[in-house]
Formats: sequence, C-alpha cells, structure tokens
Amino acid sequence: MRAFYLPYFEKGDNMSRIYDVAVIGAGVIGMSILRELTRYRLKVCSLEKMEDVAEGASKANSGIVHAGYDPIEGTKKARFNVEGNNIFADVCNELDVEYKMIGSLVVAFDDHEINVLEELLQRGKRNGVKGLEIKNQEWVFANEPNLSRNIKAALFAPYSGITNPYKLTIALFENSIQNGADVIFGFEVCKIEKDGDYFVVHSADSRFVKTRVLINCAGVHADEISKMAGARLFKIYPRRGQYYILDKPEKMPVARLIFQVPTEKGKGILVTPTVDGNVLVGPNSEYIDSKDDTATTQEGLNEVFEKARKVLPNLSKRDVITIFSGIRATPDTHDFIIEEDEDVKNFINVAGIESPGLTSSVAIGRYIAELVSDKLNAKRNLNFNPYREDIKRFSELSDEEREEMIKLHPTFGNIVCRCELVSEYEIVEAIKRGAKTLDSIKRRTRAGMGRCQGGFCLPRVMDILSRELKIDKTQITKFGKNSYILTEKRWED
Repeated sequence: MRAFYLPYFEKGDNMSRIYDVAVIGAGVIGMSILRELTRYRLKVCSLEKMEDVAEGASKANSGIVHAGYDPIEGTKKARFNVEGNNIFADVCNELDVEYKMIGSLVVAFDDHEINVLEELLQRGKRNGVKGLEIKNQEWVFANEPNLSRNIKAALFAPYSGITNPYKLTIALFENSIQNGADVIFGFEVCKIEKDGDYFVVHSADSRFVKTRVLINCAGVHADEISKMAGARLFKIYPRRGQYYILDKPEKMPVARLIFQVPTEKGKGILVTPTVDGNVLVGPNSEYIDSKDDTATTQEGLNEVFEKARKVLPNLSKRDVITIFSGIRATPDTHDFIIEEDEDVKNFINVAGIESPGLTSSVAIGRYIAELVSDKLNAKRNLNFNPYREDIKRFSELSDEEREEMIKLHPTFGNIVCRCELVSEYEIVEAIKRGAKTLDSIKRRTRAGMGRCQGGFCLPRVMDILSRELKIDKTQITKFGKNSYILTEKRWED
C-alpha cells in the first residue's frame, strides 16, 4: 500500500509535475471526483491550500444525506441529490464509513405549513424520491414522543440518513491515494496560465503543476479560480450557519432527522442524532462579507436554540459541549454550477455546491469522472480497488476484540482520550495516514471531541505528534499555517 501523505514535491521546490487531470480543492466534492478518476488509467492529483482534506465546508456541515424532495425539479441539485442518495450507502460500505438511514420528518405547525408539506411531497415524487408520506399528529407523537405538541403533521422521508462528512472526505482521500492519486497540500493556487494543451497552475510559494484537464472544486473561492482561468464569471456568496453539539445522552431525544418547513434561506434549523451518538442542532443562515469568517455569534446561536426549542421544548443548553459554524458556497445561479467552460476547453467548474452537496458528492464524482474519461479517451484501471478499511476503534470493539488487538498492538490498550476512549494506537495510525495537525487527529480519531473538549488529552496528543513526526512541540499547529499551540519563550536574566 502506498503511503498516505505524499505530496510530490516540498515547498520551495520549483520542479513541475505533469498530470492528465488536476482537481483544485480537497473537500468532499474534490475527493469524490479524485477517487472516481482513479477508476481510469489517468495521472491525477488534487491541489489543496490547507494541510489536510475537509478543512472547508466539509468539516462543518450537518452530515445529512437528503432524500431529494426539496430541490426544484429539473435542476442539477435535484438530479444529483436523488442519484447520490441512491448510491450513498454502497459508497460508505466500500469505504468503511458509518451511514445510518434513520429517516426524516419535516414538521408543520399550521395549515399553511401543511400545504407546504403537500408541495414538498409532490415535488419529491416528481424528483423520483420513494416512500414519501404525510403523517398525522397521532403518528408523529407515537414515533417521536419528545416533539412539541403544537406540531400538526409531518412529511416522512424514510430514505434520509446521517453520516460523518469529514470522515467520508478522509476515506475518499485515502482510497484515492491507494489507487495512485497524488494529493499536494499547502498548494494555494495564485495563477493559472495556458501552455499549449496544458494548464500551468502556480502556487503562492512558487511551485507549479501542468495538467491537461483542470477541475475547479474550490468551494467558496471557486469564483476566483474560474476568473483566474479566464473562464465563466459568476459570484459565490458566503453563507454562514452556526451549530450546537450536545453531549451524548443516555437516551436520544429524537430517533429521526427533524426539520422545520424550509424557507427561502434554506432547510432551516434541524435537530438530529449524529452517527457518533451526539445531538446536533442548527444551522441558522446569514450572508457575510468574509469567505473565511467561521466565528460564532451570540445572536446567531440564540436564534438557533430558540428555533430548535420550538420543535424540541426540553432542549437544554446545559447539555452543550461545543459550538461551531460552517460556510456554505451559495452561487448567484441558485443551482449547482457543473459544466465545462464554453470558452476555456478542458476547464470544468464544479462550483456553488451548497446543500444538498454532501448527498450529491458521490454522484457528482461519477459524472465528472465519466465526462473526463470520455474527453481523454481513458481506459479503465483494472487494478482499481474500491475498498478502504478504517482505523480500528477501541470504543467500538468488544472486550474480546480489544484483548486480541492489544496482543497485536500493545498501545491499543493505552487510552489517551478518556471521553471518547481513543487509544494511542489509533492516534499513531492516524499520523501514518496523513494527520499532521491537532484537528486532523481529532477528525480521524475523535480525540478531543468529547465532553472535556481536549482538556485532558491535548498534552498527550501533542506528545505523540511530536514523537512520531520528530518535531518540537512548538511546531505543532491546530490546523496548519500559523495556528501554533505553543510558542517558544526565552527568559533573560
């Protein structure tokens, strides 16, 4: 098996590498495309400005696999949502990523909202969504007894589900590497030129690559990349959503995804279980000026909680263990932008992929890979392996399985994170697979994601990172760039 973290050249090395296809951006869309491209005999890479995958919208969204009743029929959103939903479970099974088809409810509080449910039902049927039903008040309370007694009816979508968005992105990354792709981190695109049949893509630190086909999956910065390539001009508006994560309850307050009736701002505040056993509440929706402003605000968080309590009255802030926000890439077209540019041959925009982007990602990946393979007349990669195995989790094994793992790997019995029962073995394995920052360890292992939010395990994780990467602790960062945890202090007499 190839090593998991192999940028082709180091920063400062101005040698170029020639590819058939380069993908700008290593979120869930970019990694879905990259993985699907490795099904063909092509030299492919991803160019990512951060130090890990899933550092943008893919690390901070609801993790919802939508059924497909919400997008307007005939749009790309509707097409790829339904196609993605149909294949999502298979992809997660191949990549050893948890996916639970728990179903969803869109709840209505009055006659007007019940009429909206009927519109969503009919739209879903036109989109090809199966199993949709409007349930009465009695059914809702029998199946979700903790919901507000003011709810009059709900649209039930049995094929909605939940997954972990950043773990899916990581799994797609690892499987892409296994199948021969390169992922070059710390590569912030600053200029794109044409050299005959090739694009020359330059990084801010003087590296460059050449590629026959260039795919733009740069999230909120996709409009800037398209302009840089001399391609279609469009506008991406950053839209921030804020969330609460609640501690793992003894008994989950809801069994399904609970949505409120959608508005022009989106699908609204939801309450849902997560695949990791927490409760997720949010997001709100607010347009902001900065594409990188992931701050939370008291006003925004208050809005989230008050609207969520309309659905789940017993919700308590005493159960909150952390808050966060994510940025959605909202296009001026009101639909996904997925197309080869009319004027710049072999430049493909995959932009404005807001909700239902996670659900659509696997279907978009297949569509783009087929488009590119046809353009380049690429043959199938007969050695493609669709399977990837996740890190063995102490928290998920029986006592007997734990004993067997400890016999093989003694550090499996050394618990580093008490809240989430994460072992030293898991952290070391994550580092072998590419983790170089505290956040990358957290997303791969959940060390630091529990009740104390790293209060206990942070120093121990830093010890392991320092030892395994052979670096001083002052070089360890939260997410790369200048996010240092410690600074070297010199005392003078």
